[in-house]
Amino acid sequence: MERRDFLKNAAFAAAGTLFVPAFMKPFEALALDELSLYKNLVVVQLSGGNDGLNTVVPFGNDIYYQRRKSIAIKPEEVIKLNDMQGLHPNLAALRELYDQGWMSIINDVGYPNPDRSHFRSMDIWQTASDANQYLSTGWIGRYLDSNCETCKFPYTAIEVDDSLSLAMKGGTKKGIALKDAGTLFRNTNEPFFREMIQSEKDHLDEDNLGYLYKTMIETSSSASYIQHTSKLYKSMYTYPVSGFSNQLKTVAKFINSGLKTRVYYVSLSGFDTHVNQNQQQGRLLQQYAEGMNAFVKDLHQNNKLEDTLVITFSEFGRRVAQNASNGTDHGTANNMFLFGGRLKKQGIYNAAPDLSNLENGDLKYKIDFREVYGTVLDKWLDVNNGQILNKQFNTLDFI
Repeated sequence: MERRDFLKNAAFAAAGTLFVPAFMKPFEALALDELSLYKNLVVVQLSGGNDGLNTVVPFGNDIYYQRRKSIAIKPEEVIKLNDMQGLHPNLAALRELYDQGWMSIINDVGYPNPDRSHFRSMDIWQTASDANQYLSTGWIGRYLDSNCETCKFPYTAIEVDDSLSLAMKGGTKKGIALKDAGTLFRNTNEPFFREMIQSEKDHLDEDNLGYLYKTMIETSSSASYIQHTSKLYKSMYTYPVSGFSNQLKTVAKFINSGLKTRVYYVSLSGFDTHVNQNQQQGRLLQQYAEGMNAFVKDLHQNNKLEDTLVITFSEFGRRVAQNASNGTDHGTANNMFLFGGRLKKQGIYNAAPDLSNLENGDLKYKIDFREVYGTVLDKWLDVNNGQILNKQFNTLDFI
């Protein structure tokens, strides 16, 4: 592989650490024992369009059972939260968090003129755009672009994955993607890679830094900071064995170690349940619930839950009526789950979905998802939501 091609392919995954220009020195010299005093936001994405009606089950509504003859959750199996709604039985691990006041459910979240395409609707959720608006930056990325005091470095937002979602990409700044801090750190210290950076540096001066070089240096510095800070903390909490739980365990380690990160992003995929939904969704919901139970209790045990807010979303819900394949097709409005130690309105935030007043067979949204984002931006991340979301949205009172 040619040197230039190697650098381009590796720029956003790895970088050298030995050749740090003067403008990056304060970044490298951050005190490793200075604990974070920041509030942490964790965004959990359920990819594929999770069926909200079989997640938070409206067991008190006969229409639910009329429309879902073979896939409805039986009333005796529902984990009842009130006289109308309850949780899917595979979400049993969430009941403890709910009873502790560490969980809230928001029903009927969506947006005007909903799109049923996975890709387009996910873009809308990740960019916080209107349905007819196409943006190239994500809502978290624009938060990084803002003048917030703590948004100076790539590690301000971390996605626990191999690649970075659109949500994490701004116009001038972006987060960093990694699955394992140690692996990224080792990759950024490969001798060959350090030589390539030095060679690139030899053709630049500090007043004319190339984009590629600067990106690699920032990645390198982030990798060094994340590794040296997080390795000081040894997790003693036992997590379930699943890829999703491993993501949450990584996030918990970063939070508990005092990493100066504001936003974390994780995901669980496989929720496109057109066929034989019950088994597939049930398995995924169990992974989600058991992972979240361990994560929340881990943070609580380390006195970090008060400073952490988790929001869970999916790009859309499913249609109210089941299809002929014992599954559900793409729908519109859905529920969102919130977790944290400072929730003002624990439990179920608003009324159950109205199954008697549908729009083309779909739930009507009651809360714009950007009102949830706006609340998080205004009340948790301490920035004006109109600056980030391109127009001002009303805030809710869950925090």
